[in-house]
Amino acid sequence: VQLVESGGGSVQAGGSLSLSCAYVGYTNRPYCMGRLAQASGEDREGVAGINMNSGINYVDSVKGRFTITKDNAKNTLYLKMNELKPEDTAMYYCAAHYLRDRCLLWTNDFNYWGQGTLVTVSP
Repeated sequence: VQLVESGGGSVQAGGSLSLSCAYVGYTNRPYCMGRLAQASGEDREGVAGINMNSGINYVDSVKGRFTITKDNAKNTLYLKMNELKPEDTAMYYCAAHYLRDRCLLWTNDFNYWGQGTLVTVSP
């Protein structure tokens, strides 16, 4: 599977951004698709994930602010980010795996990656 990302950019704190990820070239749909973020100097960490049955996980820091959805007809994953904070600033990666049905947001589970898109939130 190939993951092609779009969206992102810069916004002031409290604003919103949307990220999209098109998934193409697969034989079987990934068990789990997610968004992971890597801030400068930090490890990459899971933000949100959605599995084949639309079961969803979020990291605690984004619950109530971010919404992950997917449109299987359009082969596209979406992340809507509201109430953005400066600490949300990071490179955001679309990722997928076939390891298990549950999306546990463990970075090491994901073995297909998009190119990443930068999200910058200013105070």
